[in-house]
Amino acid sequence: MSEKRKPLPRLLFAAPASGSGKTIITCGLLEIFKRRKLACVSYKCGPDYIDPLFHQYVLGIPGYNLDSFFLPPEQVGELFEEKAQGADIAVIEGVMGYYDGVGGISVQASAYEIARITDTPVVLVVDGKSSSLSLAAVVKGFLEYKKDSHICGVILNRTSAAMAERLRPCLEQLGVRLFGAVPLCEEARWESRHLGLALPGEQAELRVRVQALADQLESCLDVGGLLELAESAPLIRKRKKQQFLSEVKNIRRIAVARDEAFCFYYQENLDLLKQQGWELVPFSPLHDKRLPCPGISAILLGGGYPEMYAKELSENKAMLEELRTAGRQGIKMLAECGGFLYLHEMLEGTDHVCYPMVGLIPAKGYRTEKRSRFGYITLYDQKGQKMFQAHEFHYWDSTLPGKDWKAVKPLSAGSWDCMYVTDTIAAGFPHLYYNSNPEWICRFLQFTKHDRK
Repeated sequence: MSEKRKPLPRLLFAAPASGSGKTIITCGLLEIFKRRKLACVSYKCGPDYIDPLFHQYVLGIPGYNLDSFFLPPEQVGELFEEKAQGADIAVIEGVMGYYDGVGGISVQASAYEIARITDTPVVLVVDGKSSSLSLAAVVKGFLEYKKDSHICGVILNRTSAAMAERLRPCLEQLGVRLFGAVPLCEEARWESRHLGLALPGEQAELRVRVQALADQLESCLDVGGLLELAESAPLIRKRKKQQFLSEVKNIRRIAVARDEAFCFYYQENLDLLKQQGWELVPFSPLHDKRLPCPGISAILLGGGYPEMYAKELSENKAMLEELRTAGRQGIKMLAECGGFLYLHEMLEGTDHVCYPMVGLIPAKGYRTEKRSRFGYITLYDQKGQKMFQAHEFHYWDSTLPGKDWKAVKPLSAGSWDCMYVTDTIAAGFPHLYYNSNPEWICRFLQFTKHDRK
């Protein structure tokens, strides 16, 4: 007799808008759940690759993305269930405003759609600074905008306990539960910059700050009530697991750039590579003098902040030559956004100085002083064949962004040429979601006679 399935306790923390504090509150609660010896798995709605780094920092295990632009809803549900196996509780962090989705006029890929796909109770984190009774109107609007809103509770951020208690009857008569209020406090103030929160490794004493934040949230939030709400989540509809690619037995090695300058990766992309027989070997373009040995068959250069470390990257001439040699040998290279800029001949740093880089892309990366591209895109090759679902978010641009593929904005007339694609290099600003076309990734990376010895 098969073991009876049990509901997975789960919560989704969303907000009316970006900047409401959902990332910090999510991280503080993850720390609290960890203290209570709960095996917790975390997810981020949408294409963000920074917030999952904070989840990983707190939990010590990778965080994942749930994105219904990158994948059809059925596959999103499969991914959610697969990564939650063995967990005591699943925590999902929303993206932007709760109903904000593709094109700014759709709920596709919104936190709301993820809540609906995973049938997860939602707690709305509402920034209460400079507001009082109007907060009830905000919550009422979010509850009524969609009949199946899944919103069950509210946390007031930057709000005093006294004001929260005065507002409690006004909120709870709407049919939601107030789980407390987080006051203005130093513990909930983390560093930010142009692409979002400063990375965990760059924030001094972050571990101490996380602990202090968790202490603060323990004192002002109804954690027991939040766990009760998580446990009220229904049994997830059983989905039939789809196998898109067979697992590969022959092990090959791919060098993955991992340091302060290169750190933006979708965990699902890395998991796909491992499933297909790739051993992921980390290396640092900043600090290492050589690529990993023994031999590698491919190199993955992710996004990040090479512009902030342009001088140091340029001064590591040994690594630059290693990559040039790998390029001449035909080692396969996947480079996205920051990794793409690193392959340029020149890169302008945040200090406004231009530095020599690897030189496999005959172009210069330069500062624009404003956001160049932002948002979801679908990529097509020159024949009009759909290639990948992807995302762009960068403030630097290139004199040669590529023209082998075309990026098309959803629900918009916007499109542009992008990507530099040869037999051995696929590089450009788009962050590719591999599972939207795993066959192409596997074909591109397949064994060649040029494998590094």
